[in-house]
Amino acid sequence: MGGGTPGSGRPVASSVESVFREEHGLLLASLVRRYGDLDLAEEVAADAIEAALVHWPADGVPARPGAWLLTTARRKAVDRLRRDRTYADRLAVLKVDADRADPAPPADTVGGLPDERLQLFFTCAHPALPAVDRGALTLRCLAGLTTPEVARAFLVPTATMAQRIVRAKKKIREARIPFRVPGADELPGRLPGVLQVVYSLFTEGYAASSGERLQRLDLAEEAIRLARILYRLLPAEREAAGLLGLMLLIHARRAARTGPGGALVLLDDQDRGLWDRTIIEEGRGLVLVALTGGPPGLYGVQAAIAALHDEAADVATTDWPQIVALYDVLYGLTPSPVVALNRAAAVAMRDGPEAGLALLDTLAGEPLLRGHHPYAAARADLLRRLGRFPEAAAAYREALALAGTDPERAHLRRALDEVEDTPVAPGAGGAEPRGPAPEGPAGGVRP
Repeated sequence: MGGGTPGSGRPVASSVESVFREEHGLLLASLVRRYGDLDLAEEVAADAIEAALVHWPADGVPARPGAWLLTTARRKAVDRLRRDRTYADRLAVLKVDADRADPAPPADTVGGLPDERLQLFFTCAHPALPAVDRGALTLRCLAGLTTPEVARAFLVPTATMAQRIVRAKKKIREARIPFRVPGADELPGRLPGVLQVVYSLFTEGYAASSGERLQRLDLAEEAIRLARILYRLLPAEREAAGLLGLMLLIHARRAARTGPGGALVLLDDQDRGLWDRTIIEEGRGLVLVALTGGPPGLYGVQAAIAALHDEAADVATTDWPQIVALYDVLYGLTPSPVVALNRAAAVAMRDGPEAGLALLDTLAGEPLLRGHHPYAAARADLLRRLGRFPEAAAAYREALALAGTDPERAHLRRALDEVEDTPVAPGAGGAEPRGPAPEGPAGGVRP
């Protein structure tokens, strides 16, 4: 990691941001494991970042910035506990409870899990917490996403998500849920929640919820790294294989998904020669593992859909009937409006835009899709293909108001300009033989 020089405010600030992005999960996990309290860990981690912004411009970025942050955070925690003896006494009680329940083995071998973040992923998947709270808490605290980013991942308002995160922390504190790795017999039962969290982290990396960039490759690659560890730890769990395969098959397209200046490139227009064939072959092998030996699972089916996209020479020769059939299976496993949206887009590619639009219109009343810009964008694309340009323009405006990243907004503005500049001829319809095909996570991405 490049260091800043004394007085170089912008490079140092950039380095702090980079360190925080790369080290935040490990920093927080180490602090939680040491002190057993999420609120304290978050507070002193933030204090350490603030201290870095004060000291690094004068002293330069240290050679081991993560270690510097951890040391500083621990000092801040000691100061806090010295000032607040009641708080310190409560943490001591929680620590004793945790040690009695599960005496900790050496740090590098806890529960056989080689990464403290994964240890806490499983801890936050405790069945005493409601499922939605588990995912929200883990994404916010351990994956380093902001509360608005987590809210977008679950398609709920930011205020609602903030309440869920506070509620989860309170439940852990009041129920004295220990921060420990569950036993081997408990791991498979908690695996679905952990897989969902890792996938949501990947989704934010694949399609950022806000900001200047379409992709946050650091998050996507971190999710893949964690998924590899999960699959290595639990090789008999086919859904662990399915999730890793799914993410690899999507991540293989990363170089082709943006053009000059970070502009969005739709699946139709991507240079498939830029797709990473080595990763695709690895992902295809994992699809076979995920779909062999039992009923198909949520991630195995999505991985199979992604594989069909990656195997096709172009959009026109993609096996759309098979993709629709897989969406039917997926909808049976998780009847989500997001899955229905993706299925409707695939039906449009198989049967034409009118068939797809009819399915999209049946989803108009779904609360989860009201703030989900891909729904409005999909309607706009199909209306454009049918030559219904004024309606397409209205749908593009709706999508533009909801889109979170600059590249998405730029793409939607261009599409809006095109339909507004297109004259409406009498009897116009079906002007385009095809339109943007569905790409990416196949459903259930944003739970």
